Amino acid sequence: MASFLVAIALSFGLILISTYAFQLISNARRRLPPGPLPLPIVGNLLTIGRGSPHRSLARLAARYGPIMSLRLGASHAVVFSSPAAARELLHRHNADLADRPVFDAWLAHGHRANSVIALPPHAKWRALRRLCAAELFAPRRMDAHRPLRQGKAREMVRDVAAAAARGEPVAIRGPAFAASMNILSRAMFSVDLATGSGDAAAAAAPGGRRGLSDAVKEATILAATPNVSDFFPAVAAADLQGLRRRMGPLVEDAHKILDELFAQRLLDREAGEPPKNDMLDAVLDKEREWQQEGSVLNRSAAKGLFTDMFVAGSDTSSSTIEWAMAALLNNPQVMEKVKGELRTVVGKKTQVEESDIAQLPYLQAVVKEVLRLYPSVVTPFYRAQATVQVQGYTIPEGTTIILNIWAVHRDADAWADPDKFMPERFMDEDIDFSNNKDCKLIPFGGGRRICLGLPLAYRTVHLILASLLHHFDWTLPEGAMENGVDMTEKNGLVISMATPLKAIAKKRDLTMYKRVDDGIEP
Repeated sequence: MASFLVAIALSFGLILISTYAFQLISNARRRLPPGPLPLPIVGNLLTIGRGSPHRSLARLAARYGPIMSLRLGASHAVVFSSPAAARELLHRHNADLADRPVFDAWLAHGHRANSVIALPPHAKWRALRRLCAAELFAPRRMDAHRPLRQGKAREMVRDVAAAAARGEPVAIRGPAFAASMNILSRAMFSVDLATGSGDAAAAAAPGGRRGLSDAVKEATILAATPNVSDFFPAVAAADLQGLRRRMGPLVEDAHKILDELFAQRLLDREAGEPPKNDMLDAVLDKEREWQQEGSVLNRSAAKGLFTDMFVAGSDTSSSTIEWAMAALLNNPQVMEKVKGELRTVVGKKTQVEESDIAQLPYLQAVVKEVLRLYPSVVTPFYRAQATVQVQGYTIPEGTTIILNIWAVHRDADAWADPDKFMPERFMDEDIDFSNNKDCKLIPFGGGRRICLGLPLAYRTVHLILASLLHHFDWTLPEGAMENGVDMTEKNGLVISMATPLKAIAKKRDLTMYKRVDDGIEP
């Protein structure tokens, strides 16, 4: 019996080794990009690790090249890690490389079928993007919601001022998250879904049930967890880590809350309430058209879109603001230069206005430098819809594509002193996030999959950051001054600070400042 088991084990081992060797030979013949030698079964998963995958991938790319092959379990992946490589992906071959891999957790409660983040670039995906672009991020919508954004910034300043009056350190991300979340939720539903502390508003979930903000926060954690089902699709049905099972109730809770918002708005309309002119009104107005035209859109698709907007926008803006404040506290000369610009342009006004941002080029440079060094999403995933040839290499259909934005932004051939925080680099170089053909600065991605929320994120980040700097002087708590801010990263769907930033805010006396156009220099 023992000899029989040994024979089986040896046979299995021989099959495994033969399969492994055949795969290596096959890869060489197909002219795949170079890459580290994969181990049997696990491939290069152990080489990448879980700590900081974007850093591990950058180190590998330094050895094997900016277009590099990896084996992630049973899946073949190609990593793009330089501006030139990013141009191939986002411009030259974008039509064939803009699909998304099927991540198992996104299948929960049927969400992928209505997800603008996860759908392939086909009819429903295009319709959802058009709807969102027209009814939420179009210039006319942005202009109409300007008072809303300025009102939420004003509320945030009051919350921070209250903490400053008590002498308490301010956890920067809390008020920044609440302001940015409520700017989005007001534009979509005309309700606040976050309180001043950054927690979900109880009113958003009748009966004490988990609110939409809470559900989205939990869902983003699950979505960012490495999943064995994605690396080994053959065992995906078993959901070995239970991520899909845990994601299902979160998506269901989010959809129930959205159903209640739909129902309440219909009741308001029946009662003769005036229109809110938000995205919910726009969707309700279009529902009849969708039914008559046999459109690919319906209410389920709209709920999927709404859910995605919160998944994509809940943490990105607040994380960028936290990184910006941390970088400024670590670089006091830059902080003073930004504050000097604000004194000159905004003066003694009681509030920063969005119209001021265009006159604050150094503040804009600071934001660009923060997004260069600390992009919210560092490794977006794509999928090849067809076999393509890129720089002499073959990328087969079905290959997972990883764009290492972190590596692109720190490419020494594209940036002088790439690891140094230096906003001045943008003062003489005009780089547009939405039309960045050289792909040196791509925090919002590019091509067909460029971030839908870029117009809102741009306004929100600049307005909130400028408001925090205009109204308060900031210092680190006494115990943190000697070593500065800990800039260690915490990996997730959004790359955030591992140690949340806390700083002391001191309310500024704005009456002592006048703007240049008042005739008096500050």
